[in-house]
Amino acid sequence: MFKTVLIANRGEIAVRITRTLRRLGIRSVTIYTGADEGARHVLEANLALKVRSYLDAEDILSVAHESGAEAIHPGYGFLAENAGFAHSCQQSGLAFIGPPPEAIARMGDKIEAKRAVAAAGVPVVPGRDERGLSDQQIIQVAIDLGLGDGLAILLKPSAGGGGKGMRLVEDPGDLPEAVAAARREARAAFGDDTLLVERYMNRPRHIEIQIFADSYGNLVHLGERECSLQRRHQKIIEEAPSPLLDNPKGGARTRAAMGAHALVVARAVGYVGAGTVEYIVSADSPDDYYFMEMNTRLQVEHAVTEMACTVGGIAALDLVEWQLRVAAGERLPFSQDAIAFAGHAIEARVYAEDPARGFLPTGGTVLAVSEPGLPDVRVDSGLDKGVTIGGAYDPMLAKVVAWGPDRTAAIRRLDRALADFTVLGVTTNVAFLRGLLADPEVAAGRLDTGLAERSASAAGAVAVPAVVLAAAALDRLIVLDLPGGGPWEIPDGWRLGRTGLD
Repeated sequence: MFKTVLIANRGEIAVRITRTLRRLGIRSVTIYTGADEGARHVLEANLALKVRSYLDAEDILSVAHESGAEAIHPGYGFLAENAGFAHSCQQSGLAFIGPPPEAIARMGDKIEAKRAVAAAGVPVVPGRDERGLSDQQIIQVAIDLGLGDGLAILLKPSAGGGGKGMRLVEDPGDLPEAVAAARREARAAFGDDTLLVERYMNRPRHIEIQIFADSYGNLVHLGERECSLQRRHQKIIEEAPSPLLDNPKGGARTRAAMGAHALVVARAVGYVGAGTVEYIVSADSPDDYYFMEMNTRLQVEHAVTEMACTVGGIAALDLVEWQLRVAAGERLPFSQDAIAFAGHAIEARVYAEDPARGFLPTGGTVLAVSEPGLPDVRVDSGLDKGVTIGGAYDPMLAKVVAWGPDRTAAIRRLDRALADFTVLGVTTNVAFLRGLLADPEVAAGRLDTGLAERSASAAGAVAVPAVVLAAAALDRLIVLDLPGGGPWEIPDGWRLGRTGLD
């Protein structure tokens, strides 16, 4: 096992990885930029070293060698799915805690990924993925797929992810501008404006399979996660197992088929480590599912699987520990038949954003933070009082995960935990998350990827309660550098005494 690991990331994921390293007795090294000098992930590590940027691979490799690290864990985001960085780690004598560079490269290109899994017999969404399609050819493909005949299409960049550059088109008249906008955003975000065109499934659900593989050919999946509650094509609530598949009407059959296909995908690219195979599934027919993409890294929502799955009847899984052991050359010590679900887990992502304004990111300085400390509730957070939330990085602040013996109990427990989650100084989506959990459609498990945004539109703007504003103002007043005598010495003419009225 490694003695020192550098975490090439920040925020809650860096804190979460540090927690596992500490438990295993491994020395942790984090990195930071000037904006993060006093951040929580910096303070919790054994050593923190400054870098020019979280995307500066050369600088990160340099400080890794300086720290004595033997391996680099990329977390998610930044360089986590960068095949060139993984290769550079290997070339410089550092273990990359993730899959081989070749697997990252193959699955990172949506066109290449789709062709690879289709050749392996995995169902893919109907569409066209040839490179070099002109704007006019894309428009013609969309018409051929049924746009204008009651069906919609989805434009997707071949490179990247996170919803950037994606465009849903329902009217042929909107196609030219949608293609131009998708190309612009893809070029700006990924340096590549190649687009593919797919038929859009009506009321789609997003269900993914967590897989894990070692370097000896052992490969398992850890069941599914339902990630259908999204805004702007990004997840905000995830759960395991999926309420769609966790039913007596064919769900078990579909679950087994999706899991088997996920393993086929992983074997097709020689995968090693933690990964996720994502599917788009019909809300009306669970048997109607298609491969969407593979994320070649640890997922934000991996905590849901950790809380919902058991191996050999034992809970408390730690996927980061498995990543470390596999990267260090160990074998997976269990087989597929040892893995099962136990109860239900559900996660909410706390973002610095304003749902009433189209989920626009917000910012500010955290004046106070109080996180829930309840049984069967886990909080992965990078928050601390005094931290400044700006626009330079992803606005996710924390993840709150709750476990229950069944789905209803898990939702109730998550709602209680969110009620106890307080952040002053920054607008968050906590109130919206609680409202979404209370939605009758969510309670019934009737989910689709448009439900969260419909719910936000129906709710409209929600005023901040006066008591919250007053509390934030009072907290701010307390931290002001007042004269030594306190508020009584402020020279504003105010005095404590009689009003002159009898």
